[in-house]
Amino acid sequence: MMTYTLYHHLDKLPGTSKANCLSVYLSIMKYAWKKNDYKCGLRHSTIQADTKLSRTTIHRTLMTLEKLHIIKMTMGRSGKTYHVNSKFLRVEKEVVFKSETPMFQKYTRNVSNILTLEEQYNNNQYVNSSDEVGAIVITNIKNKEFMIDELSKLPLSTLKTNNNNKYYCKLAIQRKEELLSEKDTNFVHPQKIISALNNVKKQSNVRYRQKVEYNKRNGIKPWEK
Repeated sequence: MMTYTLYHHLDKLPGTSKANCLSVYLSIMKYAWKKNDYKCGLRHSTIQADTKLSRTTIHRTLMTLEKLHIIKMTMGRSGKTYHVNSKFLRVEKEVVFKSETPMFQKYTRNVSNILTLEEQYNNNQYVNSSDEVGAIVITNIKNKEFMIDELSKLPLSTLKTNNNNKYYCKLAIQRKEELLSEKDTNFVHPQKIISALNNVKKQSNVRYRQKVEYNKRNGIKPWEK
């Protein structure tokens, strides 16, 4: 979900502040999902358990993220709610679980296999259709994600002028725009994120800080040992 737009937006921060922001931001994103409009209510103790940072550092980091317009904080009845600025996120597609996975069984065990009214309508509408859009829809009516992917491969003019199924054409046009947006987006290499988080872990280690202070005080350069 993280892009270089966010990563370089934090370049202006000094010292370990950037790494702290990345760590706290990832903790928030653990709970702020697309279905919740990228917002969540969290206690500082939850973020502390995720990041291993002190309460003071977490508070200061949250204020920095809000100042940079990366998140927005609002006060609710049971604490603060954090709203993530979606402009720093890559476009997220709907999650599709394979039928043999535990996640699928968890979220679909009470779901009927009966077609929805919309699916029944479209089945009847396209059963005798010979147009290209209708053929893709009727062939893949039970696999919506695959259907939208296939429709998005059609020319934009075909999708805009097709009046038989405006709903699916609209989703296909959105998918086209998402794919074009992803092509222009540079994603952060995972190793850079890991390195930044490792740096936070090292800087928060008391023994490491004591050793650095000792070396500075005595003019010791580690590489000259």
